[in-house]
Amino acid sequence: MRAILLGVIASLFFATTFVLNRAMELSGGSWLYSASLRYLFMVPFLLVIVGMRRGLQPLWEEMKATPWQWGVWSFVGFGLFYAPLCFAAIYSPGWLIAGTWQVTIIAGSLLVPLFGQKIPYKGLLMSLLILAGVGLMQLHEAASVGMKEVLLGIGPIVVAAFAYPLGNRKMMAMTKGRIDAYQRVLGMTLASLPFWVLLAIIGFVTEGAPSSGQTLQSLLVALSSGIVATVLFFQATDLAKGNAQQLAVVEATQAGEVVFAVMLEMMLLSAPLPGLWSNVGMLLVIFGMVLHSYVSSLPQPKKTSLF
Repeated sequence: MRAILLGVIASLFFATTFVLNRAMELSGGSWLYSASLRYLFMVPFLLVIVGMRRGLQPLWEEMKATPWQWGVWSFVGFGLFYAPLCFAAIYSPGWLIAGTWQVTIIAGSLLVPLFGQKIPYKGLLMSLLILAGVGLMQLHEAASVGMKEVLLGIGPIVVAAFAYPLGNRKMMAMTKGRIDAYQRVLGMTLASLPFWVLLAIIGFVTEGAPSSGQTLQSLLVALSSGIVATVLFFQATDLAKGNAQQLAVVEATQAGEVVFAVMLEMMLLSAPLPGLWSNVGMLLVIFGMVLHSYVSSLPQPKKTSLF
């Protein structure tokens, strides 16, 4: 229950990412800065947090032992996760990105064979409701903005949905509990810095310096989503590691982002309430998440033998 509660709270803070990224896009800010500034701002905060917990030296030893693995899986888990989400904000409102992002629940289940475990098929079957909900939301959006925009909005999110759990799980498997969630977030942020610096340079060359508004909003995203939400979620996955069913339940809590994103966009951006079919789609996503969590938490039947 503690892991589930941490996951739900994390989903609230994650939802701010979708809303603020959309706000920056609507105000003319470049997605290159929305992506890179978040992680650049995260570094000093994480250094202070991990330093106060006396975790810098153990983290350094861990990263020094396998630098290439840290670089690759940090790029996958952070780079291929957040840059596509920021790009998708050009074409989709925050609530739609949050809804489509729930594909990560299915992605998490499909990735377990890479870690020597069996796919939790019962939970995966319930995930079809989540896919149906995402489909309804996207079809409704396609009717108003066109299929090209929908594809450019949904494609990057699907990439991010697989990259985030893959990078997170690979890092957990590689470190084997030797470092905590704070250290892992800092390590992955530092290891992915070359990618974020490159994006910032491209943004400066093509767009000029970021506005003060975008800089402030990126700082808020770094604190709420990059620090609070990421650490809470990683702590939740740490509590469930080694158990594919429990891990699926924790990852399913992120469906709460859909509701939180709708509420925040209406409050902060004066966004209209999504249409009927979009609401039906969101309900299917949430219902699918609940069923997924329930089925995944059921005890597996014991195998019997005739001999």
